[in-house]
Amino acid sequence: MYNICCGDLIMKKNTQKVENKKEIKSSTAKKGKIRIKKKTISLLIIFIAIPVLIFSGYEIVTYFIDSAKTKNQLQEYESQANLTPDENEAEVIPSDDAEDSPYWNYINMDLMDVDFTELKEKNSDLAGWLTVGGTNINYPFVQAADNDYYLTHSFDKSTNRAGWLFMDYRNDKNEYGKNTIIYAHNMKDKTMFGSLKTLLNKSWYNNEDNRVIKMSSEKYNTLWQIFSVYTIVTTNDYIWTDENFSSEAQYQEFLDKIKGRSYTDFKTSVNSKDRILTLSTCHGSDKKLVVHAKLIKIAAR
Repeated sequence: MYNICCGDLIMKKNTQKVENKKEIKSSTAKKGKIRIKKKTISLLIIFIAIPVLIFSGYEIVTYFIDSAKTKNQLQEYESQANLTPDENEAEVIPSDDAEDSPYWNYINMDLMDVDFTELKEKNSDLAGWLTVGGTNINYPFVQAADNDYYLTHSFDKSTNRAGWLFMDYRNDKNEYGKNTIIYAHNMKDKTMFGSLKTLLNKSWYNNEDNRVIKMSSEKYNTLWQIFSVYTIVTTNDYIWTDENFSSEAQYQEFLDKIKGRSYTDFKTSVNSKDRILTLSTCHGSDKKLVVHAKLIKIAAR
């Protein structure tokens, strides 16, 4: 009995050793597989990350190159434009504004005169010059056969992610219709329409001298009074032009709608006899920042 029991014990121990060895081998194999999987995943992450990093680096470098190029161009064009006050007699557009409206002070402001000679030689798409009070916006703008080209091209028609200010292709650059529309990118370096968001600040609004836009074309020098500023989920209902309005009543409804969207009351009336200017840019990924102003003074050049 003793020998049998001992033999059983020896057999059990040997069996246990074999089983332990098998478990060790199995565990080692599993750990090896896990290490291989981890290495494979790490290599995949590296292979994916490298192109992403290269692309990101390229995007950053390109952005700064385009930004520097744009800033240099702006300085050059402003120098060539030779901006001066236009003190000649101008037509004042009548208004129903109340006595406390800044309109009555604005109509005494000088218009802006621009020398377009050199700018026109650089780009025949030139449509005018735009200056918005209290912002960095003081640039020439263009007009193409569509609303796409100047999203990715600079004033000199070179490829540039900053694009340029451009008038809606449906507008007549020589005669202002019911709604003249100008677009530009909202650049982080505050070029193009990047400083337009300043209009959302109380400090900008509290300075009444800011609330005007001066615009010049080869035919007219003009002054516009801002009456609405707002942000809105991307829509096309504020960029209607003359062909969209079948009657004065419909145009008045349009004016009432866009005026009602403003984040604040500019104490400015608008009616169906008014001609308006619309500035539009992106505000985040799915919104637009929109500015509307009415024509209050105009002089033929």
